[in-house]
Amino acid sequence: MSLSRLKECLDCHKIKYVVISHSLAYTAQGIAALTHIPGKELAKTVIVKIDGTLAMAVVPASRHVDLQLLKAAAGAKTVVVAEEEEFKDRFPDCETGAMPPLGNLYGMSVFADESLTRDEEIAFNAGSHRELVRMAWGDLEKLVHPKIIKLTKGKTVASAA
Repeated sequence: MSLSRLKECLDCHKIKYVVISHSLAYTAQGIAALTHIPGKELAKTVIVKIDGTLAMAVVPASRHVDLQLLKAAAGAKTVVVAEEEEFKDRFPDCETGAMPPLGNLYGMSVFADESLTRDEEIAFNAGSHRELVRMAWGDLEKLVHPKIIKLTKGKTVASAA
């Protein structure tokens, strides 16, 4: 992604943010380690299908989406992780797997794990595997209006610094 669409959106809404460049990394945990951001403060966007409709599930990098929790919270019959082929065309300005959690830019609902609200700031992929955006959680919440629910349970993926 050229960062331009994301920056334009944030600038238009007068949101303060920082862009963090890092060396190439494909996993949320790898990015957390490279950037020295705790896995609980780095959010990853997982594309899911809720009753056949694409949506974003946003969870800390150190966690996995619990599809049963999402299914119950959404009142859905089915919830599955979407296959790359099913969503890659929806994000023409992003590298696959590096989508920012701004569903409003892509016509998708956003479900965010309640644990993300515990930190004042949030960091997330900015559309590439080399850049993050860090901003206030409250600003993201006002911009995106995610449905805040419990999306994870159990232990972290790996011990996050």
